[in-house]
Amino acid sequence: MSMKLRDLEYLVAVAEERHFHKAAARCHVSQPTLSGQLKKLEDELGVLLVERTNRQVTMTEVGLAVTEQARKVLCEAKVISEISQAYQDPMKGDLHIGIIPTIAPYLLPIIMPALNKTFTKMKFWLYEYQTHILLDKLKHGELDCLILALPIEKHDFVEIDLFREPFRLAVERGNLLAKKKEITLGDIANQEMLLLEEGHCLRGHVLDVCHLVGTKGTSQFQATSLETLRHMIGEGVGMTLMPELAVPDKTSKRDLIQYLPFSDPKPNRRIGMLYRKNSYREDAFENINEVIRAALPINIFF
Repeated sequence: MSMKLRDLEYLVAVAEERHFHKAAARCHVSQPTLSGQLKKLEDELGVLLVERTNRQVTMTEVGLAVTEQARKVLCEAKVISEISQAYQDPMKGDLHIGIIPTIAPYLLPIIMPALNKTFTKMKFWLYEYQTHILLDKLKHGELDCLILALPIEKHDFVEIDLFREPFRLAVERGNLLAKKKEITLGDIANQEMLLLEEGHCLRGHVLDVCHLVGTKGTSQFQATSLETLRHMIGEGVGMTLMPELAVPDKTSKRDLIQYLPFSDPKPNRRIGMLYRKNSYREDAFENINEVIRAALPINIFF
């Protein structure tokens, strides 16, 4: 049997994308190449893995079972590569990092220059997904580590704390609260908060604060991103809690939004790193953690 790891990668891509063209693009090969290699794999195994029609791709029952095992094989093969890499130089080679959307656009410009300057032999690949997708990709070895909001319930990974990020209240400049230099949690009691859509962990953090002070999250509108929330608030539609890193460094009197700091106790979220237990790149993650913490602005605490 001459089964290749690359063929297993093709199979997993087709199973996840349910589309030959998308799977081929993901694997950086032509569609005929991918289809041909999958047919060879089926002939070698003597079973039909994928049902092919003009409109859709359907995995057979045996195809699903083989795909699940293929994920495990690919993950273990990655571990072998990690062992040899760590033995040679743990701070050399490719590192695939997943990061949630409410952190990525604001944290990466701060930390990536420092990481690239410090670890010149390492190439960082960055992926932005919601938490549940990141966890699945980490589990199956598609990503090496994650940067996301903690805690994560019921997981089997190692956690490293990075920092705690305070929230500010984002309100339209004409709002009465905007005249305050600092606000308390009591100031937002009985207010209505704009929220992100389901799947964003920040939504849960904002709702936790809402429940604490008797504030409600609006059910009339759910944003896909923090930037959408920002535009809504600028139009005078509601208010929300904005993570500190997403707050502009400078504001002027012409800005439509005021970002108000809270007095103690400040509502905040805990940001950390996740990686698989017994990873042979543990030393690399610890070193990266130190560089990230050193690069953070002083308004972020630990």
